[in-house]
Amino acid sequence: MGHGHSHHPDPEQTGDRRLLAAIVVNVLLTGAQVVGGVISGSLSLVADALHNLNDAASLGIALIARRIARRPADKVRTFGYRKAEVIGALINTTTLIIVGLYLVYEAVARFLQPEPIDGWIVVIVASFALVVDLATALMTFSMAKENINIKAAFVHNVADALGSLVVICVGIVVLAFQWYVADLIATLLLAGYILFQGYRLMAESVRILMDSVPADLDRDGIAARMAAVPGVHDVHHVHIWQIDEHHRALEAHIVAQAGPEDAEAIKRALKELLRQEFAIAHTTLEFESRGVCDNESGPCA
Repeated sequence: MGHGHSHHPDPEQTGDRRLLAAIVVNVLLTGAQVVGGVISGSLSLVADALHNLNDAASLGIALIARRIARRPADKVRTFGYRKAEVIGALINTTTLIIVGLYLVYEAVARFLQPEPIDGWIVVIVASFALVVDLATALMTFSMAKENINIKAAFVHNVADALGSLVVICVGIVVLAFQWYVADLIATLLLAGYILFQGYRLMAESVRILMDSVPADLDRDGIAARMAAVPGVHDVHHVHIWQIDEHHRALEAHIVAQAGPEDAEAIKRALKELLRQEFAIAHTTLEFESRGVCDNESGPCA
């Protein structure tokens, strides 16, 4: 006799398990690549290993930040712990840039003192890395559609797969032509990519942590749009920022043309405008009377 109970898996827990599996796979891959790179003498293979290690660390930090971000708001952090993921992203990008600079240093040092490379080991280990990178990307593919941090990790894994392809090509070139400088060129290309991604992601993280206006919004344009709402005489003291990558907030002072009895209707219209046109759901609007408004941003009477 059936009980009619259905147990649906928690998507958050499922996502955590996928991230954990991706971390384990990347750590094992890193170990294999480091051993292969040391034995073969391939700097580009070690470079790809360090990139994979950074990805594993990034996934680990993303997993921890993901769990912290779920905590509800409290008396100390009234907006909750949503920025934990942004802080995690900043940590990840800092280490990413350090790794990129280290690889440039190693490439220059290796250029001054070149060493022989075993092309077959490079090809075999890099081929294994390619398979693992693609498998890891598949683990995070569905989650990447809804979370920008996981999407960044997914893009990194896809880029790692491309990096592994580059390393395979290096091994083939070394086997065919004994052109060892190809290893150094590949290392510099990987380092350049790492530094570019690190800078781009760091700029985005800092932008959110500094409470900057979201990149796709125009503060003056939004203020003008609000001022065009019927019943609004002036809009000033406008502040727009991101609580995290998915939640935006706005506060502003509003001067109504009519008396305070119309304030609620105007407030509802403004909140709906901000939600529908600019995806700003958290708004704080302070109404002032004409002639006595806060003139911090200029006269409003």
